[in-house]
Amino acid sequence: MKPTNHPNAENTRPTLYLAFELSNQDWKLGFTVGHGQPPRQRKIAAGDTTALKQELTLAKQRFGLPADAPVVSCYEAGRDGFWLHRFLESEHVTNLVVDSASIEVSRRGKHAKTDRLDVEKLLTMLLRYHGGETRVWRPLAMPAWKRAPVRPPKSRIRLPRRLPNG
Repeated sequence: MKPTNHPNAENTRPTLYLAFELSNQDWKLGFTVGHGQPPRQRKIAAGDTTALKQELTLAKQRFGLPADAPVVSCYEAGRDGFWLHRFLESEHVTNLVVDSASIEVSRRGKHAKTDRLDVEKLLTMLLRYHGGETRVWRPLAMPAWKRAPVRPPKSRIRLPRRLPNG
């Protein structure tokens, strides 16, 4: 059987890998440069793009990468939509938005679910995908918006927690 080759499999340039775990209050970031390297994990406020840029710079310094080293990132599709993807692309970060239903999970018994473990799993899968395993997950196709804003939504519609009877 012929091995599946991914276009990025032959990239030998040092690359910074970044995985996001997004939530309402804060974002968990996981950085690494490859397998066998313990990830650098940080937490920033949700939507704080200034802190995100600063963490990218600090992670490159921590791993000894040049300032122009490529960055590959991923996050699960969800509540934050595609503004984050557009922001990352504007910062020259190659980003994948992943269909959360396509991420493999162990079906044997109970498993722990924390943001730290989710970030580590996403990082591992990102490394596998970037290394050539195309069936690790299913990236989503990005909408082709010409003039979409590259900023977080200013406010979210708050729905009542409980509807009145009547």
